[in-house]
Amino acid sequence: MRIVVGITGGIAAYKAPELVRLLVKAGHEVRCAATEHALEFVTRVTLETVSGHPLYCDLFANNERSTQHISLKDWGDMLIVAPATANIIGKVANGIADDALSTLLLAFSQKPVVMAPAMNSLMWAHPAVQRNIETLRGWGIRMVGPAEGELACGTDGIGRMSEPSEIVDAALSSSHCPLSTQKWLVTAGPTYERIDRVRFIGNYSSGKMGFALAEALAEAGAEVELVTGPTHLDINHPHIHVVRVESAREMYAAATEAFPQCTGAILSAAVADYHPAECADHKLKKQGDEGMTLQLVQNPDILATLGGMKQQQTLVGFALETDHELENAQGKLQRKHLDHIVMNSLRDEGAGFGVDTNKVTILSADGSRKESPLMSKKEVARLIVNTITS
Repeated sequence: MRIVVGITGGIAAYKAPELVRLLVKAGHEVRCAATEHALEFVTRVTLETVSGHPLYCDLFANNERSTQHISLKDWGDMLIVAPATANIIGKVANGIADDALSTLLLAFSQKPVVMAPAMNSLMWAHPAVQRNIETLRGWGIRMVGPAEGELACGTDGIGRMSEPSEIVDAALSSSHCPLSTQKWLVTAGPTYERIDRVRFIGNYSSGKMGFALAEALAEAGAEVELVTGPTHLDINHPHIHVVRVESAREMYAAATEAFPQCTGAILSAAVADYHPAECADHKLKKQGDEGMTLQLVQNPDILATLGGMKQQQTLVGFALETDHELENAQGKLQRKHLDHIVMNSLRDEGAGFGVDTNKVTILSADGSRKESPLMSKKEVARLIVNTITS
C-alpha cells in the first residue's frame, strides 16, 4: 500500500519517524507531508531518511509537479495525520486549505484518511474541537485516540497521541483492507514456447499490467499468487507470492493448482496458443536454401479450464484485440464463463504491450460496461480491482 503520513506542529511530532519506520517495515511505501511548524519538532532530513522520499512541505516550492497535492493524492492509497493538532482538525472541518498539508487533506476526500489527535486536554474538551471531530467522523475520517496520560504541559489527562504501533494497527485494520480475508490468483507476462535450445516462440508482453494488478490486490489486503512468464520485472510485497514459469503448459499447471484455493483470478498473461510439436535438444542448423516447416500443437486453454472449474469464484480475463474489439471480447466473456473481461485495443495509442499506460473497457457478465481513459497501468489496475470486487 502507498501511504502518505502528514505531520503537524505538535510535540508528538517526534514520534512520526517511528510511525513511518513501522509502516515501511510492514512492506508499505511511505511519503511524508509536513506543516511548517512540524519542522520545529522533527527535521526534514529525518523524515526523508526514514521514508526514502523527498518531503512535501511547501505548497509553492518549485517541485517536479506544480500541483503536488494532487499528484500525492493520486499516488497515495491512504493518508495518516499524526499528530493531528486542533489546528489541522479545524482547518479540514471548515474547508480551509492554506498550506501544503491542509490542501492535500482536502484533495484526499475520496480515499481513506486516519487522524491521531494530540493536544492539551482542555483544548480537546473545547466544544469547537469536539464539533470539528464529529464533522470529520461524519465524513468517514477515522480517529485513533487520543489516549490518556502525561501531557507535554506536565499534567495528566486525555490528549496524548496514541503510540505509533497502535496507529499502524488501527489504520491497517480490515476496514481499510476490504480483501483482507481473500486470496487471488494473477497471471502475467508472456510465455516462451521453445523451438530448440536457443530459439522460442513468444510475444511482446512485458508483464507490467499483471504485476500492477497483483500489487493493487495486495494493497487492498488480499494474499496474491502471481504466476508470471519470463519478464525483467520484480516485486517485493509481503502479500504477493511469485511463481515464475516459462511455457504455457507450465503456467497452466501452476494456475490450475492454485485456483481452487482462491477467491478469484485475473488472467492477464499473454499466453501462446500453440507450442512446437517437438523441441530440439540442440541448435537447429539452416540447411541450404530450403525453408523450414514447424509443426505446432495447441496449448491447453487456461482461462476456459478455470471457467469450468470455478465454484462461486470470480474469474476475470483479458482480451487484446485489433479489430471487432467489443464483439470478440463479448464472445470470449460468454464462451469461457467469465464474470468480467478487460478489453484493450492495439488501435489505442499508449495501450498494449511494453508501455506504462493503458486504456481499457471492462465488460461484465451482467451486461454492464466501464471504460477508462488513458491512465497509468497502476491506475488501471486499481480501477479493475475496485470494479470486480465491489
